[in-house]
Amino acid sequence: MTKLSKNDLIKQVNLSAREYGISTVLFRHAVGERLGVNVTDMECLALIFFKGLATPSELSRYSGLTSGATTAMLDRLEKARLVERRPNPKDRRGTLIVLTNERNQEMDGLFAPARQAVAHLNASYPERELEIVADYLKRLTNIWEEERGNLKQRIKELS
Repeated sequence: MTKLSKNDLIKQVNLSAREYGISTVLFRHAVGERLGVNVTDMECLALIFFKGLATPSELSRYSGLTSGATTAMLDRLEKARLVERRPNPKDRRGTLIVLTNERNQEMDGLFAPARQAVAHLNASYPERELEIVADYLKRLTNIWEEERGNLKQRIKELS
């Protein structure tokens, strides 16, 4: 096997990162089709799943939706029985968004085979390589978060 140059490895990493991002979005889109929701709805469901709950304001910031569009999205998700609104015990005027048990189990079942495949893949790497991958992905995420904020600021300044 010939050793790739650093430039070729960087190209391969960048291409693989893009393909990974695209494939996860397409997978969530397929799950969304099964659940009867769109891609943006799925992204917000992912945040709620990851955090356990979210406020409408958090979902709005995360998705970039206006408060009105966030309300419409929550109405769709509630109608699809995927989320429910609950009073926020720390803010009597606030609302918390949580996944419903019924559909949460269905969603969990749709993701379970992929999670198992990823777990199997992760187990195939030695600890040192996993540390490198984890560091890379964390730093890559930080870059995209920072760039998203920068882009929003530039757009705001142009408006």
